[in-house]
Amino acid sequence: MKTLLPAILTVCLLATAAPSQAGPECIVPSKPGGAMDLTCKLARKAMQADKAAAPMRLTYLPGGIGAVAWHSLVSQRRSEPDTLVAFSGGSLLNLAQGKFGKATAADVRWVAALGADYGMIAVRSDSQFRTLGDLLDALRRHPKKVLIGVSGTIGSQDWLKMALVARHAGIDPKVLRFVALEGGGEAFTAMDANYVHVISGDASEATLYAAAGKVRVLAVLSGQRLPGVLAAVPTAREQGIDVVWPVIRGLWMGPQVSDADYRRWVGSFERMAGTPEFAKARAAYGLYPFTLTGAALTEHVKKAVDDYTRLAIEFKLMR
Repeated sequence: MKTLLPAILTVCLLATAAPSQAGPECIVPSKPGGAMDLTCKLARKAMQADKAAAPMRLTYLPGGIGAVAWHSLVSQRRSEPDTLVAFSGGSLLNLAQGKFGKATAADVRWVAALGADYGMIAVRSDSQFRTLGDLLDALRRHPKKVLIGVSGTIGSQDWLKMALVARHAGIDPKVLRFVALEGGGEAFTAMDANYVHVISGDASEATLYAAAGKVRVLAVLSGQRLPGVLAAVPTAREQGIDVVWPVIRGLWMGPQVSDADYRRWVGSFERMAGTPEFAKARAAYGLYPFTLTGAALTEHVKKAVDDYTRLAIEFKLMR
C-alpha cells in the first residue's frame, strides 16, 4: 500500500528546522478550526488551572492527515520535554493502515486521553435533507449528485463512518462521491461555501457550528443522544442505522522524552482530569468523559490499532 511519507518529506524537514521555544507547546496536526484544534485548546485550558505552569502555546502543523506532525516529532524532535501532539481515533486508524509509513503505535509516548467524541453527519441549515433518511434516499437514487466532505482520503475515519452508515442502509460505499479535505475546520468551510453538501465528521466540531445555526446535524453516531447543544439530534441507531463510532481524543509525546518528563505530564493530566474545572472545560469543547493516562492509555491505543486494522481489511482498504 502506498503511503504519504515521500510526499511529506520536504514539508517535514522545513517544519522541524526551527528549535522549540521556551514553555509547553501543543501541536495541532491539522488546520485551525477542527477537533484536533479543540483538543489542544482543552489541554491549554486545563494547564491554566496550574498557576505555576508556563502558558501553553498552540502550533499548527497540518499535512498528510497528521503524517507531517508525526514524522516531525519522531524524526527531528524526539526528546522535547514540553511538546505535546493532539491525536484522535483517526490518527490511530491512519497508523493501522500504514498511512504514516512504517510507523507504529510503539514509536511515541502516549500521555493522556482527555475525553471522548462521537461521529456525526451534518448538512447546511438550508439543506433539502432534513433527516438521515432523506440523505440516504438521495444517495440511493442519485449517489453521484451528493458530495460528501471528509477529513482525509479513502479509508480515513470520516470516510469509514459514512461508509458504515451507507453499508447499513444497503448502499455500496464505492458509489458515493467523497471530497477529501484537511481537517474538520476545512470541511465545515467547504460546506458553508456549498462545495460539499454533507459532512461526515465529529460531534465536538458540529457543536460549535450548530450553536451558531449554520448547520443541521442529521445524526450522531453515539449509543444514546448527547447532552448539550446536540441534545435534540437523534442517533443513527434511532433512525434505523445501527452504527456507533466513538472517538478518543488525547495527547502524545516524542519517543525519547525522559521518563521523568513523561511521568510529569502524565501526573499533571491525572490531577487535572479529576477537577470540576476540567469537567466544565471538557463539556464546553463538546467532549464527554473518557480519561486514560500513561500505561493504561498505551494499552488502549494498541488494542484500538488492532481493531482498526481488522476493520480496514474488512473494507479492503489494506491487505
